[in-house]
Amino acid sequence: MARVSVTYEQHIARVTLTRGDKMNALDREMMEAIVAAGQEVAASDARVVVLSGEGRAFCAGLDMASFATMGTVDPEAWLMERTHDDANLVQEVAMTWRRAPMPVIAAIQGVAFGGGLQLALGADIRIAAPDARVSLMEMKWGLVPDMGGMALLPALVRSDVLRLLTYTAEPVGAEQAERWGLVTSLAEDPLSAALDLAGTITGKSPSAIRAAKALIATAESEGQSDVLLEESRAQVPLIGKPHQMEAIAAQMQKRAPNFK
Repeated sequence: MARVSVTYEQHIARVTLTRGDKMNALDREMMEAIVAAGQEVAASDARVVVLSGEGRAFCAGLDMASFATMGTVDPEAWLMERTHDDANLVQEVAMTWRRAPMPVIAAIQGVAFGGGLQLALGADIRIAAPDARVSLMEMKWGLVPDMGGMALLPALVRSDVLRLLTYTAEPVGAEQAERWGLVTSLAEDPLSAALDLAGTITGKSPSAIRAAKALIATAESEGQSDVLLEESRAQVPLIGKPHQMEAIAAQMQKRAPNFK
């Protein structure tokens, strides 16, 4: 079953996560499909990308089944290799949208948790429903955010906010997320609002828009490679170790939902 759909209309590439029955949770196939979609639209003549998820959630984070595989693989071999320029596969889920030459707008409904939030952070602009919730969920599983979040968040939120989000792993409502800078704006229908904004952007010079995105990235990206590498370096000694196993066991006892 396809994990992601890509359609084009009026210079807008619509990229939709299509695993709605699983709240668009991320398994390896989903991550590979998201990266492939990012590469496809980057090579297209689309002027704007609108990124959204089917069903009741934008993306609920890592699929629970993926945790079962963590103890069976070598985390260093899995995470430390730079398979996509300066990133590994899991980081490229977010970073592919920063690499895309055109603006990317994320429409967030329901939840954007863990890897789902970091995916949204890869977009240039995030429009959320008023009742949406976001969270850096990794600490609940004895992990650190390692899907590009530490390369992207320091440009969006204050250091104390970043630390609070990371240390507590608690969900944040859309209004608070907007105040903190995680979300750009709120809309009752975020997808419609994202498409309207995309239509506005497509009316501008596509070459100037692309040049502006590249210029902004240059201004913000100093040290990015080191940050991405450090995410992986910090994660390697955590995966499969006793403290992470304790965190997973505690979450299982609470009958945690199907997200990270």
